[in-house]
Amino acid sequence: MAFLASPRPDAAEAKARLEKRYGSIPLDTAETIIALGGDGIMLDALHRSINTGARVFGLNFGSVGFLMNESGDNDLPERISKAEQALIHPLRTNGEDINGNAFEALAINEVSLLRETRQTAKIKIRIDDRDRLSELQADGVLVATAAGSTAYNLSAHGPILPLDSKVLALTPISAFRPRRWRGALLPHTAKLSFEILDPLLRPVSAVADNREFREVAHLEVVEAADLTLKLLFDEGKNLSERILAEQFEN
Repeated sequence: MAFLASPRPDAAEAKARLEKRYGSIPLDTAETIIALGGDGIMLDALHRSINTGARVFGLNFGSVGFLMNESGDNDLPERISKAEQALIHPLRTNGEDINGNAFEALAINEVSLLRETRQTAKIKIRIDDRDRLSELQADGVLVATAAGSTAYNLSAHGPILPLDSKVLALTPISAFRPRRWRGALLPHTAKLSFEILDPLLRPVSAVADNREFREVAHLEVVEAADLTLKLLFDEGKNLSERILAEQFEN
């Protein structure tokens, strides 16, 4: 096991305590990464696991911790041996800013386009090389995976997606026009393309989990089917159950 903790004092203390009790190896050689903190540190651990194939088991020391398990020092190896595994695919995004600089990133929860100033963003949306919305006027728009559908997507009034649904959520953020457009559910194989209209007057940022790119001109998003991430959850508390239960929360 390797341990990765958020800067929170309680998480850092737990990391030191667990390393002393169970030992630790470098992150890039671990079979299992133990993430201590909230969902932010879980996303960090999952990104680190992309090149190694490590499984990630989270212990909650955050405020929400939807992707985490209950904190506790006892019987950690046994908990991991009995844990249920969820397999997810991240999103792959690539784009270009207004100066012609290319960028690319991976996102586990969502890729968001967000206005940078008081000016409403204007965005053209294409799905599988076909125009679907010639002009969305909004604070922004996001593409969420099933695993990420209960995060920012839900806050933006997007749908919660069952883990095995094989769909992506396309969700507007405070849409002004078309006023009644609430977004769309798309096949997980869809290729989404976004063109920023009038990007100098109405600058837009792209955010892939915790990576931000400013003054975007255009962006593409697809599911990275060639990459599989492994999350571990305590027995009987798997991710599919959590996503289902979230739909009945007040």
